[in-house]
Amino acid sequence: MLEELKQDAQTRMTKSIESLRTELSKLRTGRAHTSLLDHIMVDYYGSNVPINQVANVSVQDSRTLAVSAWEKPMVPVIEKAIMNSNMGLNPVTAGEVIRVPLPPLTEERRKDMTRIVRQEGENARIAIRNIRRDVLGDIKQLLKEKEITEDDEHRAQDEIQKITDKNVAEVDKAIEVKEKDLMEI
Repeated sequence: MLEELKQDAQTRMTKSIESLRTELSKLRTGRAHTSLLDHIMVDYYGSNVPINQVANVSVQDSRTLAVSAWEKPMVPVIEKAIMNSNMGLNPVTAGEVIRVPLPPLTEERRKDMTRIVRQEGENARIAIRNIRRDVLGDIKQLLKEKEITEDDEHRAQDEIQKITDKNVAEVDKAIEVKEKDLMEI
């Protein structure tokens, strides 16, 4: 029973870290990468779909993305979606290929992005601590129902704390890497 709780806690904490990494990948650094446009939705014959389902997104060079629509009528729709994405991007259409040059980040924008990264990290830490709280509550419930001994409870609490510390350290590492990436010119 305790082993299942530990496995559940580890799985849920890992999902929190994966969610953090997904959010961090959406934040734009100075370099181009294809996941930058993943969350932009395009109107495709009446339904909103991610841009990568109607076009091929590739990195042309370190500061330029190339978007190749699979259907010619989608080119202006994709271009409009990129412009309206509030990412400060100005796509340039050349035939069937849309080039998206990434403007260099200003110092002020880098600091704003760093703040956002730290906030996302704090949200991940809060999620991990909430998972710990839930699992510890379950352990106390098992003790109350006399399914485990007090020694088992203390041992399980220590192990849950170790799992929590390990996952919080992983969050800190992910934040540090992203901040370093943002501050690089």
